[in-house]
Order: sequence, then C-alpha cells, then structure tokens
Amino acid sequence: MAANPLGQELCARCGTRLMLVIEPPAARYEESGFVATHEEHLLERVSALENRLTRMMDRLQQTLDLMLKQAKNTYYDHALIDSLITVLNEAGALDMMKLNALWRERCQQEPGATGETTPRVPLRAQIISAYSGTDLAAFERFVNAGFELFNNNDVERAIPTLEYAAALDLNNAPLHSMLGEHFFEAGKTVLARDYLERALAADPQNERVRLLLGLSCGDAGDTERARELLHDSIKHHGESFAARYGLGRLFIFERKWIDALKEFKCALAARPSAEAHYALGCVYYQLGRARLAARHLRKAIEMDGSYVAAFYVLGLSLLRLNESEQSRAALSVVCNSETDENRFRADARRALRTGKIPTNPKMFGINGVAKKELITGGDQRLAQAVRQDALGASRVDNDSN
Repeated sequence: MAANPLGQELCARCGTRLMLVIEPPAARYEESGFVATHEEHLLERVSALENRLTRMMDRLQQTLDLMLKQAKNTYYDHALIDSLITVLNEAGALDMMKLNALWRERCQQEPGATGETTPRVPLRAQIISAYSGTDLAAFERFVNAGFELFNNNDVERAIPTLEYAAALDLNNAPLHSMLGEHFFEAGKTVLARDYLERALAADPQNERVRLLLGLSCGDAGDTERARELLHDSIKHHGESFAARYGLGRLFIFERKWIDALKEFKCALAARPSAEAHYALGCVYYQLGRARLAARHLRKAIEMDGSYVAAFYVLGLSLLRLNESEQSRAALSVVCNSETDENRFRADARRALRTGKIPTNPKMFGINGVAKKELITGGDQRLAQAVRQDALGASRVDNDSN
C-alpha cells in the first residue's frame, strides 16, 4: 500500500482508496465507545420531553384553577340572585309563581330546547347515503327540497315533502326515524308509530327509536308491545324518566298503584324534577299515604312554585291529614291561579266550600274507559315532560354519532 498524506492508502492489488480510522488509545478500554454519544442524544431528547410535559401540566393546572374560580363565581352569583328573589318575594314586590312561569318559558325558547331534534346537515347526508331504491335522483331531489323548506322554517311543507321521499325508500332508517320523531313530538301517535316501526325494522339496534316506539305503542293502546319495547330500552340504553314514567302510566291504567309506584320511583331517580315528584305524590295519595304524598308534592312546589296541579293534590292530602289551614292555603292558590287549570279549580272551590274531599279527584287526567293516549293523555304538563325527556335522549344519541 502507498501512503497518502490525507490519511488514505491505495490497495496494492486493485488500487482502491482506503480510509484509515484513527481511534484514541483510551477508547480501547471503553465498552460501546460509539454508542455513548447516541445514548447522550436520547437522554437530551427525553429531558426536553419532560420539560415540555411539565410546562403543559402547569398550563393545565392554571386552566383548571381558572375554571374552578369561574364555577365559584357563578355559584356566588346564583346564590346572590336567589337571595334577592327570596327577599323581594317576602316583601311582596315579586310574584314567585309568575317568575317561575316566565323562567320556564324563557328556558324553552333557548336554542335546542324546542324545534328540530337532530342536526340537519349531517342527517341529510345520512339519509341520502342510506338510500336503497332504484331512483336516487328523485329521492335526493325530495330530500333536498324538504331540508330547504326546513331551513326556511316552512315545516308544514317540509314534512309532506320528506314523506314523498320516505315512500321511495321504506328501509331508510334515518329518514323514517326523523319523521317518527317529528310526529311523536307533535302528539300524532298513529303516524309516529308507523314511521318508527319502519325505522326499527331497518335498524333493530337503534335504542332511541325503540324508546319512542314504546311510548307510541302505549299511547295507541298496545300495552304488551309497549312494555316489551320500554323494558328493552331500559335494558340496553339505560334508565330514563320517559321509559319509567311510561311503564308507570300503563300500570295506572290497570289500577296497579303499587307497581306504578315502583316505576315512578325509578323515574325520579333517573331525572329528579317537579313532574316526577308530582307523579309520586299522586300515587301515594291513591294508596292512602297522605303524608308521603304531601312530602313529594311540597318538593314539586319547591322546584316550581307555579305547579297548580301539585297545589291541588297537596290541598287534598292535607285535608286528609286534618291540616285544615294549610289545606285551605294550598287550595286557595289553585282557585286564584291565572293559568288554565279548570279541571282543578272547580274541585278546589268545592273542597274549600264544603271541607270534603272529592270522591274522584282528577289525577293524571285519566278515566277507566280510556283506550288511547294511555301515557301522554290527560295531563299536558306530564306529557310534555315525557316527550322532552325522550327526545332529549334522541338528541344525545345523535350528537354522539
């Protein structure tokens, strides 16, 4: 080999240039001498990642502290407003019942509280993609026209247009589900059941449709089918006020008050509300347990001071307990109420005048000969509560999808 001043040599046989690597003598006694540099580089990267994670954790902690401060401020603001309302009410400068009624009305006017039950843009795409017929162009034309009418708030024309589309595809689960939910919310039981039956047949795993269909079957008088669907909804989808209340109303139709009591207790646990306490109070009254009835009815009134029906049944319960003064106070609220509660007002006036309990007090607005609307019939407020809960469950499912 010929020496080269650049630290290279030429091979004597082939003339190839060879590079000489000079290693320090100390490196002979170090294990993995060239790996040490690589390990040092990894340690530097790990240290950098640790620093970034530490800074991120600090920022998350600061965000959490800010959220806690905001929640605390919100709580204090709420407590202050509540205290002001209490003081004004005690001073006679505020009508608590009117305030509660106005508050409920404003809450229902908030976006998402009423109106459409499913997001329109994703739903339109789902409906079109689920088409299984042979005339996609006509189907898509009806669907697009229907949703355009919805966007223009022309619901009266939008629904018939979408029904034309539904007639072109009897297996379109999203479309039939949407129409079924619309008619369920409108209280049109026959149409709701028809579309929901088709939706469930096309998509047997749709638990929100199962719940709405169970309630619709109950209103249609098909109690066995309703019980089956509502129990399946609870089993697969979980507890809900609407399902438990529906089962309780079916037992009330059969005058099985003990079974209804069990279902209403579960309904209260699923969603504590003035309506749930009122329903329990009515059942306890029917069972002759006036003190427990009064307890739940007072709770309902605490949650909504404008609940006239709760005042009515509370007055009757207190009359049974021989608490005349408190009974007269509760029944006087019913007599002086400005809401349209004629079915309670006449009985309340009679009870105030005679001091006697009505022989057949109007609770749940049902009678022994009813064959339809076994769940949502009679009491409009309870019907609205069960529909809102059932449709609310539908909105949650749609959002998660």
